[in-house]
Amino acid sequence: MSTKTETLKSRDISGFVTKYAIYIVLVVLVIGIAIYDPRFLSVSILRDILLQSSTRVIIALGAAFILITGGTDLSTGRIVGLTAVISASMLQTQEYGRRFFPDLPHLPLLVPIIIAIIAGLLVGLINGIIVAKLKVPPFIATLGTMVAVYGANSLYFDMKPNQSQPIGGLRPDFSKLGTGSIGSDATYSIPYIVIIAIVVAIIVWIVFNKTKLGKYMYAIGGNIHAAVVSGINVNRYLIYIYSIAGALYGLAGVLEAARTGGATNNYGNMYELDAIAACVVGGVSTSGGIGTVPGVLAGVLIFSVINYGLTFIGISPYWQLIIKGVIIVAAVAFDMRKYMNSK
Repeated sequence: MSTKTETLKSRDISGFVTKYAIYIVLVVLVIGIAIYDPRFLSVSILRDILLQSSTRVIIALGAAFILITGGTDLSTGRIVGLTAVISASMLQTQEYGRRFFPDLPHLPLLVPIIIAIIAGLLVGLINGIIVAKLKVPPFIATLGTMVAVYGANSLYFDMKPNQSQPIGGLRPDFSKLGTGSIGSDATYSIPYIVIIAIVVAIIVWIVFNKTKLGKYMYAIGGNIHAAVVSGINVNRYLIYIYSIAGALYGLAGVLEAARTGGATNNYGNMYELDAIAACVVGGVSTSGGIGTVPGVLAGVLIFSVINYGLTFIGISPYWQLIIKGVIIVAAVAFDMRKYMNSK
């Protein structure tokens, strides 16, 4: 009897660890760094980590849409760069000496932001059409758009009179979006960009869990053939999903330009790898059909803690890359093991 009880307890513990592994890793990372340097647990450090994670969260949530369908998106970073340049180019102060559009009148803040988000949505729409209608594998389809978008962004960035000069002199109302906060105390204030990321995460959670789109997204990723047989218009919903992802990348690009105070055509480079890594570490299955918003948030925070925390205690960036690589491989191996066991 005692042996049976011990076996049940062992299974319960194993199940708990498996279910909450990502959160356990995050807590262990924080505790480990804090033991080395207790200052890491200060409110200001937490605020900085959240600030740096905000745009990455929005990008990773966009990538999660596509990964859950069983696809992948390599154009993510280039869409971020394109939308950062578009928004920044239209939101410079009138007095700035090197305005991208010298004769552009003062536009309402929302107009360039909406234009940039629509630009991201359109690239996502193109991705969706190529994948759904032309039946090009997502890896190849988005690889092609990644290259094309970077080329288009570089041509735009190289237009006269800018000619590939970093875009600066952003309007205060735009910069405030990325650097401003609620509250007068710098340490305890809540950055606007963090609030935006939280709102986006809540909306995405609702889409994932409470809408037809979310239900069909998981069905497509779980078994696309069964989804077709059950009457789901797979092509239509794939186009919707890629378009939504593009819009989220667009919003992240706008916020990244506002946060950093400028933009170049190289913004967003390799962001797609960080987004995919955060999703995979956060429990989004590379085989499709599995993934949660809290898991994606935890995945982003893990990499933010690694980047910020290890730099904080003076560990070489090269070691950070090694640690991140090991975590990514371990997460994928764990995911594939669960997938094979479920078969």
